[in-house]
Amino acid sequence: MASHRKWLPGTRVAGIRPPALATAALTSVALLSQTATAAPSEEPKPSLEEVEKKVDDLYRQAESATDKYNAAKEKTSKQRKQVDTLLDDVAKRTEKLNTAREELGSFAAAQYRTGAAAPDTASLLLADNPQDYFDQTQLMDRLTTRQKAAVDDYVTEQAAATEKRTEASQSLETLTTSQTALKTSKADVQQKLAAARELLSQLTAEEKARLAAIEEEQRKEAERKAAELAQQQAAAEAAAKAAAEESSSSTTTGTTTTTTTDSSYATKAAKAIAFARAQVGKPYVWGATGPGSYDCSGLTQAAWKAAGVTLPRVTYDQVNAGTTVALSDAQPGDLVFFYDDVSHVGLYIGNGMMIHAPKPGAYVREESIYYDGESAIHSVVRPA
Repeated sequence: MASHRKWLPGTRVAGIRPPALATAALTSVALLSQTATAAPSEEPKPSLEEVEKKVDDLYRQAESATDKYNAAKEKTSKQRKQVDTLLDDVAKRTEKLNTAREELGSFAAAQYRTGAAAPDTASLLLADNPQDYFDQTQLMDRLTTRQKAAVDDYVTEQAAATEKRTEASQSLETLTTSQTALKTSKADVQQKLAAARELLSQLTAEEKARLAAIEEEQRKEAERKAAELAQQQAAAEAAAKAAAEESSSSTTTGTTTTTTTDSSYATKAAKAIAFARAQVGKPYVWGATGPGSYDCSGLTQAAWKAAGVTLPRVTYDQVNAGTTVALSDAQPGDLVFFYDDVSHVGLYIGNGMMIHAPKPGAYVREESIYYDGESAIHSVVRPA
């Protein structure tokens, strides 16, 4: 029979008084209960500045991906045209080949009917590769000049048709690869833009107002730096003009050449800027080249096209389509490139300002070239 022991005052078990033991047990249960029911700790909400930086980074990544998309699209378009041309050429050469084959067939049939040639002459003339029989001089001697010409035409057209078929097949493979790259770039752009929109959608009305205030402060600072650059350029221009007036020893020819070059560029630049100004207010759309919307390089390409100058489609090609100049020497019409990956470009209009298509959700506008800070400027290029 099991014994029952009552706790007596002062009784100890393993050095713990009974009330203390009960308290410890209850505490452990409570802690275990709290641990089991506690929700996992949430990550701290990012600050407004962190959200702004993340959104800007995503827009930059999207713009870089847009350039890759534009390049793949341009390459795909060219390759599709090349493939179409090759396929047309193959069809024409096949038609010529069939004509040459028919002519050979008529000769062979006539010879067979008249017995003017050996019975295997028909097989020779209708063979897929008559070249194999060219070394049989006794047979070629029996052919007339016209028949020899027909054989030559057939062999020539057959070789040309085979070559074009091979070229078309290779071009089709390249086109397929470019189309795959195009889809990948497009998906990358869409992913970056979707992530940026998601971040912005989580902001409260108060946070959006604060973000707008931050952007306004950044705009004012950018315009202040633009004004400083304008003053520096004006001072440098005045000094250069004074030096030119003092240097009367310069040759007339040299002076005339310089003036003509500057005047020619200024005329073209004025046309490019006038075109760009007419686009102000139109939306940024990635991959767009106008006339209703533009991305950054689509705008600069269209502007200089209006001035009679052809620029490549994407920023990292446009940056090599002219002469690099110092920022202090920038003239209206020059292209200003941004970021280490040269993923953005604007058209300089003077006084530290430019016209550009900024980013998704924005519109073509005039803005300081310091809109994203001085360190964002990569280089300045004179395209003509």
